[in-house]
Amino acid sequence: MEKGKFIDYIQYEKRYSPHTVSAYRSDLDQFFSFLDKQYNLSDIREVTHPMIRSWLVLLMEEKISPRSVNRKMTTLKSFYRFLLKEGSVTVNPMRKIISPRTSKRLPSFVEKEKMAMLFEEVNFGEGFTGLRDQLILEVLYATGMRLSELINLKESDVDFHRSTLKVLGKRNKERLIPFSNKFADHLKRYLQGKSDLPGITESLSLTDKPESVYLFVTNSGNKVYPRFIYRVVTKYLSQVTTLQKVSPHVLRHTFATHLLNNGAELNAVKELLGHASLSATQVYTHNTIEKLKTIYKQAHPKA
Repeated sequence: MEKGKFIDYIQYEKRYSPHTVSAYRSDLDQFFSFLDKQYNLSDIREVTHPMIRSWLVLLMEEKISPRSVNRKMTTLKSFYRFLLKEGSVTVNPMRKIISPRTSKRLPSFVEKEKMAMLFEEVNFGEGFTGLRDQLILEVLYATGMRLSELINLKESDVDFHRSTLKVLGKRNKERLIPFSNKFADHLKRYLQGKSDLPGITESLSLTDKPESVYLFVTNSGNKVYPRFIYRVVTKYLSQVTTLQKVSPHVLRHTFATHLLNNGAELNAVKELLGHASLSATQVYTHNTIEKLKTIYKQAHPKA
């Protein structure tokens, strides 16, 4: 009962992303399964901090990564805060739980020269497919938006007069991201190519609302999906970088890192990324500091 109420709370009131809701649900299912098998316990009010600690130890013995263990502990912390608020429990056993330490990973990003190579030298092909694939990469790099945000962009979100894209981020928070004249020209060419696709005119006739028309579509005129975007990004980004993992999120990291390396204010980058707090954006300053260290070592006589 309490678990279901909590999932509804984070899904409908807190407006967590579907991915986060699914992860929290899975974590709680694993936790309750552990309580049942290990302690024959189903009443959340009887759970003590040694029980939770024993689950944490079991996870680590099973070689679950500290990052994943921490995520599960975060789930339990949120769950127990909710239970206290609802009055379902009077004591929070998570207060005595210390999560394992994790090493900080710097966000992977593509160097500026290689991004220039991507758009200047890589052949994206002719026709609509080439226009769309190149624009997908340009949008991710030029705006830093998330994969889900790109997939859900609609034609009505493009404002050519103000040169902005309206993005619907986490928890339905809207933000405006500016774009350049060159980007606008490419976008107009793409929209022209899209309008000539078979099936587009027919699909438009099925709706009375232009705002329901998604910006990025497949060759058959259907809305793009996550695996489709991953394939496009991997195909072209792999041609200019040797990073072990290339993904849409790497382009988000690249966007933020390049802005900060070129002197952008941290608060401005925070707003462009749609971060709720500055601490989430500060991770990108580490890459900037590392670059400064390299320059210092190469240039200063006393380095």
